[in-house]
Order: sequence, then structure tokens, then C-alpha cells
Amino acid sequence: MRDGLTIGEFAALSRLSVRTLRRYHESGLLEPATVDPFTNYRYYQSAQIGTAQVIHRLRQLDVPLAEVRSILAAEDPHQRADLVAGHLRRLEEELDRTQAAITSLRRLLRPGPTPIKAYLGTLPARTVAAISAPAVRLDESLDWFDTAMDELDAAFPPAERIGAPGGVYANELLTGGRGAMTVFRPVRHPRAEGRIEVLESPAVDLAVAVHVGPHDDIDVTYGLLGAWVASHALGVAGPVHETYAVGPRDTAEPQAWRTEIGWPVFRLTPAP
Repeated sequence: MRDGLTIGEFAALSRLSVRTLRRYHESGLLEPATVDPFTNYRYYQSAQIGTAQVIHRLRQLDVPLAEVRSILAAEDPHQRADLVAGHLRRLEEELDRTQAAITSLRRLLRPGPTPIKAYLGTLPARTVAAISAPAVRLDESLDWFDTAMDELDAAFPPAERIGAPGGVYANELLTGGRGAMTVFRPVRHPRAEGRIEVLESPAVDLAVAVHVGPHDDIDVTYGLLGAWVASHALGVAGPVHETYAVGPRDTAEPQAWRTEIGWPVFRLTPAP
């Protein structure tokens, strides 16, 4: 009398192929309940169907074998859930990067020249409430930005705000993967509180372009503005300025976002 389901029966019930089940066995992910010592036939128990399907889904998500083993070995359901959640977060981040790359490529490969409306302007001197950090890693910059803006928003409710928020970012953030970051809000009465400082922002001449829509392809707008700067015999003289005229904190509709990008510039040749 056989002990359990044959590999073919188990494959049909779990909706997995016999080849896949053999591979899971060979890699130590899913051992059969018993193996006949004379025929080497594999036999499984119905209670293993759920485990087989979990393994299959994890491998579909490219979870490394070592992580799959750790997840299966975890006896605490909460620990298993935390291990899976960690990998899902990494997948979501990778998906975001992939989507951003696709969006940029589609815009870059669009037939014909990509139009850009750039202009020279002067950002006036002003006093703002700001949070700064001298050295932020590029891969941590979005989290740092969100946390800092949350602090500014909590300290200065909408009734105290008198303009769009913005940021100033060192070029080294991109060129070297680490650099200074400052985010700010113009408010009626700036005051220091916790990490928040009162910042005297001097007037600065900028070459400005407006990026419309989500930030997935904002690098393309940066490139177009850089080409415009070079074509007008201008040089870049400092960190980039961004003003979030309409952003994620104003609307959940990315197509409505408006980000003003400004580079401090100086003229390389005398103006005609």
C-alpha cells in the first residue's frame, strides 16, 4: 500500500509540474513525505500542497533560494510575514526604478526634438523655514526628503504657509552618490524648532524649466535644461533648486504636478 500521493497526483493538485517538484526536492526546498527505497518513487501528503504553492510564488518573485529556506524554516507566522514583506518592498522599489527608466526612454526616443520652455529668472532673497543635512546618500534621499517635509508640514499648518515648498540639492548628490540637501517652506513667521532652522536664502539667478507630471522622467527635463544652458553660453554655478508648485502633497494626480527646476548660472561669454 502506497503512503501518500504520487508526484503526478501531487503535481495535478498543486498545479505545479512534475519537473518543478523534482527541482524543489533536489534543491532541498520541498522534501517528499516518503521516498520508496526500492523504486525511488516520491510520495507527498496533501498538507504539503500549500507549502509547494508558497515556494512557487516566492520563486516567481525571484526570492533567492536561501531566503525561501529561511521563510519556510520560520516557525512564527509573524516572522515569516516580515521576511516576505521585506522582499516585497525590494521588489516594489525595483519596479519603481524600472517604471521610471521606461518612462524616460519613451520620452527620449520620441521622434523629433523634445520641446522645452526655459527662461532666465532671478529668485529673490527670502527667509524660510528649512531642514538641512550636509551629506545624504542618494539611495536614501527620497526617504530623507519625505521625513523632512513631514516635519515642516507638522510645524507649519496651511494657514501659516505663503508659498510653494522647495529644495536645494548639491550636484554631488548625483555625481558622487552623496551630497547636501535642504528642503524648505516659505511661511509667515519662520521659527527654529527641532531640526527646523530659519534660513536666509540669498537672491540667485537661475535658468529655469518646468517639469510637468510625475517625476519618473524628471531626469530628461534636467538634461534638456542642461542642453539649453550650454546652447546659451551659460555655466552652472551651484546646487540645483527645485520648487514644487504643485506636488504630491497637493494632489494625488501625478499628471497635475508642476516642478520648477532651476540651475544657478553665469554667462560664459559677453551678452550680444
